[in-house]
Amino acid sequence: MSLADELLADMEEAEGEDGLYPEGEERDSLEDIPEEMEVDYSKAESVASIAKLRNSKQFSEIIDKISEYIGKQRKNSKVSGPVEADPEYRLIVAANNLTVEIDNELNIIHKFTRDKYSKRFPGLESLVPDSLDYIRTVKELGNNLEKCKNNETLQQILTNATIMVVSVTASTTQGSLLSEEELKQLEEACDMALELNQSKHRIYEYVESRMSFIAPNLSIIVGASTAAKIIGIAGGLTNLSKMPACNLMLLGAQRRTLSGFSSTSLLPHTGFIYYCDVVQSLPPDLRRTAARLVAAKCALAARVDGFHKSSDGKFGYDLKEEIVRKFDKWQEPPPVKQVKPLPAPLHGQKKKRGGRRYRKMKERLGLTEIRKHANRMTFAEIEDDAYQEDLGFSLGQLGKSGSGRVRQAQVNVATKARISKSLQRTLQKQSMTYGGKSTVRDRSSGTSSSVVFTPLQGLEIVNPQAAEKKVAEANQKYFSNMAEFRKVKKEAKM
Repeated sequence: MSLADELLADMEEAEGEDGLYPEGEERDSLEDIPEEMEVDYSKAESVASIAKLRNSKQFSEIIDKISEYIGKQRKNSKVSGPVEADPEYRLIVAANNLTVEIDNELNIIHKFTRDKYSKRFPGLESLVPDSLDYIRTVKELGNNLEKCKNNETLQQILTNATIMVVSVTASTTQGSLLSEEELKQLEEACDMALELNQSKHRIYEYVESRMSFIAPNLSIIVGASTAAKIIGIAGGLTNLSKMPACNLMLLGAQRRTLSGFSSTSLLPHTGFIYYCDVVQSLPPDLRRTAARLVAAKCALAARVDGFHKSSDGKFGYDLKEEIVRKFDKWQEPPPVKQVKPLPAPLHGQKKKRGGRRYRKMKERLGLTEIRKHANRMTFAEIEDDAYQEDLGFSLGQLGKSGSGRVRQAQVNVATKARISKSLQRTLQKQSMTYGGKSTVRDRSSGTSSSVVFTPLQGLEIVNPQAAEKKVAEANQKYFSNMAEFRKVKKEAKM
C-alpha cells in the first residue's frame, strides 16, 4: 500500500462511512488539515464565516476577566496550597491557551487576505512574507497601488528597500481592480487581524505581570511568556514539576504546519524552550545543546516553584547565572597559539655527551694531525706538486717547519712571554752582525757547496746564497715585523 492509499484510508476512518463529520463537530483550526491539502478562501463570503474566535464567548470572557484583574492589586503575593486552586492561576492558563488559538486565527485571516488580494497584486505575498506586515500593507494600499511612493504609514511597516521593490513590482503588475464588496471584506479581515494581535499582546503583558508570584524562578530563566506557555501546555505547575527535562524540552513542538507553509522550516524536537530568547541569542550550532541545558534547569526551577520555595527568585537567578556562564564558556575563542621564537644565535656550543663511545666516534671521524698539516698552505710560496700528473696537488705543511701564518707572534718557548719589538730588533741585528747566516741557522742543506764551475775562469768560489741574501735584506727592510716608516726629506724648490 502506497503512502497516498494509507492517507486516504486514515481520512475515511476519521470521517465515517458517509464522509461527513459527526454532528456537533466542526473544523475550527487547521491542525486537522493534512499538510498536502490547501484550503482556498477566495470564495468565502466574509472573514467572519471562517474566523470565529473574536466573536466567541470564551474570548470575550477571558478578555473581560483580564481587564478586571489588571485593575486589582493582589494583596498576598504568596500562593498557599496547590497553585492550581488559585483562580487567577486558572485564568493565566486559559489566557495562555487563548494566545495559541489567536495565532491559528491570524494564520487563517492571513490566508484569506492573501487569496482575496492576489487578484489585485499577485506578487505582494513573496515581497512581504510576514503575515501581519502583509495585512497592514494590504489595508494601506487597497486598490490604489500608487500609494507605495512617499507613504509615511507604509514606511513604518516596511523597510525602504522593500518599499522600493514593492513600488517597482506594483507598476508592472497585471492584477485587476477589486470591487467595493471585496474591498470591504479585506478591510474587515485586516481590522479583525489587527484587533486579535492587539489582544494577544495584552494577554502577554498580563501573564508576564502575574507569573512573578506563580513561578518566579521559572520566569527568571526563560521569561514570563515562555514560562506561561510551558505551564499551560503541561497542564499546570504541579504536572510540570513531575516532568523530566527531556520531556519538558519537547513541550510546544509543532508537528504540522499552518496556513499551507512548508514543513522544512520546522526543526524536529524543538518546543517553546528552543525558541525562547535565552536560547535564540546563541549561534545556530549551539542552540540545540543550549535548549537541553535550559530544559534541565527549568525542571529544577519548576520543582522549587511547585513547593513554593524561594519566592524571591534567588534560586532562579543562580540557575540563570550558571547558564549564562556556560554559554560564555562555549563561545570563547580558542587560545592563541604562541609562536615559539628561535633560540638566540649568540650562544655557546652545547655540551655533548662524553664517554668512551663518543671518544671513539670522534677519533674515527675527526681530522688527524697528518691531514691537518696536509691541508695547510704557506703564504706567498709556490709549492711543488706531489705528483706530476696532478697539477696543484701538494702536501701543504706536511714535513715542513713553521706555522704557515703571515705574521706569527714572537713567543719565547721557555717563558711563553711575548717579546717586545725593540728586543726583536736587537736580536736580529746581533744575528746578522756576529757571524751572519750559517747552514745551521738558515736550516739549509749541509751538502751545498760554494765552488762553481764556469766556462771562462774554471773553478770560481762564489756565494750561492748571495741572491737570497739580497732578497732577505729587502724583505727585512720593507716587510719585516720591525719595519718602520721612513722619513724622506723634501728638496727645496728653486
